[in-house]
Amino acid sequence: MKQTKFGFILFLILLLPPVRNLLESIMVVHMLVQLPLLIFFGWLMADYFQNRFPSFFEKWNANGLPGIILVVIITTYWMIPRTLDEAFGSWEVELFKFVSLPILVRIPLSHSWKTLSSLGRSFVIFNYLPMFGLMAWLYIDAPVRLCNNYLVTEQKVLGWGFLGITVCIILYTLQSVFTDHSEETY
Repeated sequence: MKQTKFGFILFLILLLPPVRNLLESIMVVHMLVQLPLLIFFGWLMADYFQNRFPSFFEKWNANGLPGIILVVIITTYWMIPRTLDEAFGSWEVELFKFVSLPILVRIPLSHSWKTLSSLGRSFVIFNYLPMFGLMAWLYIDAPVRLCNNYLVTEQKVLGWGFLGITVCIILYTLQSVFTDHSEETY
């Protein structure tokens, strides 16, 4: 219950116009801080929703596949440069950001990750690896501005951030390959 209260407080702080404007004013902070904070809020709320609606999750997401597909679709949508521009100009897209990331990404991810097999988890990780690598290349090497609301230098910094995430995914995967998982339960 304490975790849920902290989650609602964090969400209310993220909704405050000065905080929201500050986080959205710099491209790398918008993409690699605000969006993950919204997903973190969903993580804080996931247990509450799963305990409150257990039959919904068991019926709708029994094997974890529908939830993971939803997660991949929503996160891919928020990596598109045009989407960041739309979040500035349209309150509907901004509202969708504040609803989709905590509720449609983190809550299904929390339930799906537990039910997926190790092969399914590997598939998800290996799906994000080229996605982050492609976004890094796109933001670093694009000769033009991809987002109208941000400078080209901010775009390149975001690209290097995506490259750092790609390297972290590779290191995590290598660490996971060479670690004994025989006693773990999911």
